[in-house]
Amino acid sequence: MKDQLQFIEPRQLCVGLYVHLDLGWAKRPFMFSSFKIQSEDQVRKLRQLGLDKIRYDPERSDCEPLPIYTSSAKKSTDEQAAPAEPSKTPQQRRLEHLKQMNAVIRICEKSFAHDVSIARKLVRDLSTQPDAAVEEAETLVDRLVNSAVTKPDSVLHAVSGHHTTPDDYEHALNVAVLSLMLAKEIGVTASDARELGLAALFHDISNEEVPRYKSFIDQRCENRVRTVKEAGLSDTVQRLIMQHMEHVDGSGSPSNLTGEEMDPLAKVLSVVYAYNSLCNPNNPDNAMTPFEAITHMYATDHEKYDPQALSLLMKMLGIYPPGSIVQLSNGTYSIVLSMNPNQPQLPIMRVHHPTIPRETPLMIDLSKESGITMKNCMPPHELPREVFEYLRPTRRVSYYFVPRKMLDQPLPGIAWAHAPQ
Repeated sequence: MKDQLQFIEPRQLCVGLYVHLDLGWAKRPFMFSSFKIQSEDQVRKLRQLGLDKIRYDPERSDCEPLPIYTSSAKKSTDEQAAPAEPSKTPQQRRLEHLKQMNAVIRICEKSFAHDVSIARKLVRDLSTQPDAAVEEAETLVDRLVNSAVTKPDSVLHAVSGHHTTPDDYEHALNVAVLSLMLAKEIGVTASDARELGLAALFHDISNEEVPRYKSFIDQRCENRVRTVKEAGLSDTVQRLIMQHMEHVDGSGSPSNLTGEEMDPLAKVLSVVYAYNSLCNPNNPDNAMTPFEAITHMYATDHEKYDPQALSLLMKMLGIYPPGSIVQLSNGTYSIVLSMNPNQPQLPIMRVHHPTIPRETPLMIDLSKESGITMKNCMPPHELPREVFEYLRPTRRVSYYFVPRKMLDQPLPGIAWAHAPQ
């Protein structure tokens, strides 16, 4: 490629040229060293780098460089009236934003781990200390409802970790988080969302007491419903737990209910339970990637689920759901982290960048990166070894909430009310 590159002066830059910058990542205001210029703003930033010459690739460019004029009157408007130097360089602002994004994600992951520990405790205490467990569960669900339903800017985030074995409590919190985010898409009331959240949190209770076989499904559901009933939870919560494995086509368990017979909230819980079970089965070797799971549900099992719930789940998760491993259009590998609700095809991603320490990895918001798109999704085992070791994709997928504005704005004194201190 270097043999094809030619040098031009900054004043010859224009939209459509494919340029290559001989600068390290921290010294340039662009994510990648090679790219096609997409806007006049990029032209301006390139000229402000202070370089005497810039390399460009004629074969990959859409046009020729601007001609060089000898008259100063022909100089570009950008050069005639160059803006004053900002107090911070674009590179400094970008590094600060990267630190900010990493800080937000660390808080998100700590909050998720904190709430998993709460779920573990309250589920274990439900039979022996029902009043205290229900009160703590309601407090947790109220927080989750506030994050998922009443806050307009919350987005879905894939939590990273190194767990490889099933965790019933993590599974329960996962189902609760996804159910509440889907409830927000459907437009349920906060009161209904609260009932849904409690059912999701307790839908798998007593699994340790009953073998996991289809012939025991009736007994398992009855055991769970009896436990939550004795704890004083509502008839709605009991009904949702009893119906969370039903399908609208009548093929579900334990009662083969059809869509007309199911509680509307149970249809939400059913589709989320199915998705999470495909991504996080009891045997991790059988796990599907988020992309494979949502594709399977839509292409193969769509008749089992309420059409609106399935359609909105796909919209919420995006083409490549959080946790998916994706190759970008420039060949870079990345993991989808957080969804952009207005542009689900342009999420926030963690990028493989071998010159940047993986402890503070590079993250990009595709909605703010010109010319970079997602190319294709792939399973972890197909990654090059060095990429796999850098990204460290987990075999199990967990989700939590991130306020979108916290990824976009500076973070003085950052704190979440429910984050562990």
